[in-house]
Amino acid sequence: MTFGEKLQSARLAMNLSQLELGDIAGVSERSIYSYEQNLSSPRKKVLSKIAEALRVSVTYLNDEDEADRLKNIDTDYFLEEAKNKYGPKGAREAQEVIDRAAALFAGGELDDTAKELFHQSLMEVYLESKADAREKFSPRKRASRKK
Repeated sequence: MTFGEKLQSARLAMNLSQLELGDIAGVSERSIYSYEQNLSSPRKKVLSKIAEALRVSVTYLNDEDEADRLKNIDTDYFLEEAKNKYGPKGAREAQEVIDRAAALFAGGELDDTAKELFHQSLMEVYLESKADAREKFSPRKRASRKK
C-alpha cells in the first residue's frame, strides 16, 4: 500500500473527513487530498500530527511493506487508554480480556462486523467497570466507610 492509500484508509477507519484531519494536523483539506493522491508529502511535524490523530505510527504510514496495521487500531487505542488510566496492570488485564474474547471466535461463524461490534462493546464495558471499581473501592471511599 502506498502512503496515500494508507492515509486514506486510516482516516476513514477513524471516521474523519479530510477537513477534520487537516484541522487536527494544521493543514488544509486540499493538502490532505494531495497526500492521499500521492501528489505531495507532508513535512515531519505534520506527518507526526497525522499519525497521532489516526492512532498509527509514522513508520506504518511511510513503510509500504508494513501492512494490516489498521486491523488493530481500535484494540491498540483501547490498550493505550487502559494503560494511561490504570497503569501497566490495567493494560495487561485489558490484553487478557481481548485474548480471552478472541478465543471465543476460534472456528466460529460470526462475520467480521459482528466480531468488531462485540470487541468494541467488550472494551467499553471493561473501561466502565474499571472506572466504577476505582470509584467504589478507592482508598478515600474505604476510609470513609471505616468511620
